[in-house]
Amino acid sequence: MAPTTLVKSPRKLAKVPNLLRYEEGIGPEFFSRAREELDGLPGGRGLNIAHEAVDRHAAGPRAGQLALRCLRKNGKVHEFTYAELALETNRFANALSSLGVGKGDLVGILAGRIPELYVAALGTLKNRSVFSPLFSAFGPEPIHTRLTLGKAKALVTTELLYIRKVAPLRDRLPDLEHVILIGEDGAETNTEGTHDYRRLLADADDAYEIGPTDPGDVALVHFTSGTTGRPKGAVHVHEAIVWHHVTGKLALDLHPDDVFWCTADPGWVTGTSYGIISPLSNGATVIADEAEFDARRWYAILAEQGVSVWYTAPTAIRMLMKAGTELARAHEYPALRFLASVGEPLHPAGVLWGVEAFGLPFHDTWWQTETGGIMIANLAAMDIKPGSMGRPMPGIEAAIVHTREDGGVDLVTEPLEEGDLALRPGWPSMFRAYLGEPERYEKAFAGGWYITGDLARRDEDGYFWFVGRADDVIKSSGHLIGPFEVESVLLEHPAVAHAGVIGKPDPVAGEIVKAFVALKPGFEPSHELEKEILAHARVRLGAVVAPKEIEFTDAVPATRSGKIMRRLLKARELGLPEGDVSTLETAE
Repeated sequence: MAPTTLVKSPRKLAKVPNLLRYEEGIGPEFFSRAREELDGLPGGRGLNIAHEAVDRHAAGPRAGQLALRCLRKNGKVHEFTYAELALETNRFANALSSLGVGKGDLVGILAGRIPELYVAALGTLKNRSVFSPLFSAFGPEPIHTRLTLGKAKALVTTELLYIRKVAPLRDRLPDLEHVILIGEDGAETNTEGTHDYRRLLADADDAYEIGPTDPGDVALVHFTSGTTGRPKGAVHVHEAIVWHHVTGKLALDLHPDDVFWCTADPGWVTGTSYGIISPLSNGATVIADEAEFDARRWYAILAEQGVSVWYTAPTAIRMLMKAGTELARAHEYPALRFLASVGEPLHPAGVLWGVEAFGLPFHDTWWQTETGGIMIANLAAMDIKPGSMGRPMPGIEAAIVHTREDGGVDLVTEPLEEGDLALRPGWPSMFRAYLGEPERYEKAFAGGWYITGDLARRDEDGYFWFVGRADDVIKSSGHLIGPFEVESVLLEHPAVAHAGVIGKPDPVAGEIVKAFVALKPGFEPSHELEKEILAHARVRLGAVVAPKEIEFTDAVPATRSGKIMRRLLKARELGLPEGDVSTLETAE
């Protein structure tokens, strides 16, 4: 597909971007300059995420500024200024300490987007314990696996989730000494073998001094599903705050007076890095919505809460597109000035739909659980090429390489040649280990590069283009075909709401391209529509790349982070084991 350039609408440039010209941010001192924007603990006692996100603001001119506004499903609203959030997180840190949960102990948090989640996460980091978020939609076994791998000493969850999902596992969790229960809307709990969240905090002091925190001390463990086998626990340290802060400032263009809404589930790394840490470190006001996706509710939040910067996922954008532009146009969004996307790379149609609905394009970003923060992005300081990942963040060295069997790599220098996307290690939020799996960690690096597992290409302007996961790429008659490009073209057809593409084994071609297609309302599967979509794909992609088969489906499986689960489609097609599907959320 030929890249196109989209110049951002000048009428929405209500603020001068933090990075006005892309080239100005590049330089070898970038990381040290970014570190200088943070305070560090008083007395030179190190660097702590919670101090930079909350306490330094609470002790300064932003103490009375709104830090967090939580919108509850029942219509209630809970708010914290930076000063109030500092006191409440102090209480939680003291509560953990009173239970004997200390530095380096892992605290799992299993909850939706409720106020207690944010307090517990930041209080855990203050206590120098390790915060590990869990999807509230997990079933009992994924919860058991992660708590066991992390040797969790404490778990914070709601009474309902505990009764349904954790209590049956309690005897199989020998390391889990404490469970802190959040009652319905703050009600006290009396479940046997647990502590009541409300009572614990009521008895705790609201004064707390964060202990010495080395930048290399473990702060976060994010579990990420592998294609097979058990999930990987990516370990991150307190130094990650340097990257959380600066990428929020440059990639999401956060200013201290912004109202920021990240729709990511708190059980996913984005819900921590950019749903909690980054916006707070930048002094913004964070909107958190407890409810699940609802197009009308989302448009109302954008309008009524005065959201100025919005970070969401391709799955959500596709669902909004499916609901129609008319819903979007039922509101005015005078504060909204920057839209960004994360998860599965955003198709060109999604980027351009932002202009149709809001007068603004979506700025796609690329990163992984392992990177801890945004690596490649379409910055406010750049023109957007719809469908591209963007360009590397300042300070990040990215390359296309071919990995060799001897463990070395060959750099790809020709524009648009496909290869492994690789990053030069050393950025502050880089994962430092896979929990308990040193050999697995070592295999992620080759020839002085971190090999991301994604295939991509770089154009002559330095923009990167996603091809697919290395294990998703289709090999057909000697051609390498990236599923993302095929899916992007299928989504251009007016009948197609969602599409997932895999390689289906073929005795002649090796593999053929098969597409799974979910239709928009008003369209019904038929042989005629199948032929029409196939013809559209052949015209846009050519006969070699276009799908040979289409299967209509009610839904395309995707994770909550927006990644189409192609390996799940392939497993179902071939009748193979589905592997870890704990992060699955069907995109209907």
